[in-house]
Amino acid sequence: MILNVHINTEENIKYLAERVFFKSIDLLGGLDKLSEYRTLTWLPSIARAAFAIVLKEEFLKTEDEIAEFIGLTRNTVRAILRADPNLAMYKLEHFDELTTEEKQNLKVHTAGGIAKLAYKLVKEGQDSETLMEYCRKLSQEAVAQCDTPWAYLVLKNIKGVKYPIQNAEDLKQIEHLEIKGIEAKEILPNLHYPIKNPALLLKEIKEYLQMKGL
Repeated sequence: MILNVHINTEENIKYLAERVFFKSIDLLGGLDKLSEYRTLTWLPSIARAAFAIVLKEEFLKTEDEIAEFIGLTRNTVRAILRADPNLAMYKLEHFDELTTEEKQNLKVHTAGGIAKLAYKLVKEGQDSETLMEYCRKLSQEAVAQCDTPWAYLVLKNIKGVKYPIQNAEDLKQIEHLEIKGIEAKEILPNLHYPIKNPALLLKEIKEYLQMKGL
């Protein structure tokens, strides 16, 4: 059952919940780690928790409305919303020390705690590294077609950079580049940090070049 909301709002819910979901996977160590835990069955729980957190925090929905939207009981939704992110991370870090029963009971509380932390990080601009890498590749292809050599080289050389980029030290791998006749190591300290994604990095560099009249 879908809530009676405007289509654009539903799209926003889905878009943000997906970002929270992918960030949650990162926090869990990626799909490889989930396979190692033998807990791929957690994925539906994480997806529902991502929707629950977004509906509560962004759209101020009640527990009953959230339960109706994602098809869970009100008590389960309440457990998700009350989950402790720190406790969830602690249990994951000590997963091997848990009893079989504790591992079986992790689903709701762990998913809720992880989704809460993921939501906080996404709101701070720390999206999933997987999404950022996909964004970098798409931008690289687009820039290559637009014949913008310096932007293409920047995107090509920032593979593996963690977002948000906090300072020029995080961009050492492009210090060697020359951008419109200026060494990148001169440009990078003059950008405005933090930089949340590859597109904003290009925008910052472009604005610096424009300030230099280039």
